[in-house]
Amino acid sequence: MGGLLLLAAVIAWFTGFTMSPHGTAAGEGGEHVRTTVALFLRNSAIGTLILCAIAGWLLFPARRPRWPARDYAILGIIGVMAATSIYNLIWLATL
Repeated sequence: MGGLLLLAAVIAWFTGFTMSPHGTAAGEGGEHVRTTVALFLRNSAIGTLILCAIAGWLLFPARRPRWPARDYAILGIIGVMAATSIYNLIWLATL
């Protein structure tokens, strides 16, 4: 179940990440969709954080293996998604 939630978090994160207007110039006449895009990005970032938290809770058992390469990979994926989602939330708050 944790793997499925992690996959859902990756999909939600990637959708919000590809919709993000970072580094691109806005086209003319697009001001009327600005609030809709900002709301979508905010909800996507919050959903990604929630899904990452639940997936991390389900994927990390109490007993640790001797060689935790799988745990480090999952931790890295969750860390990148959480960091970029928090950055999106901070960036949206400054608009």
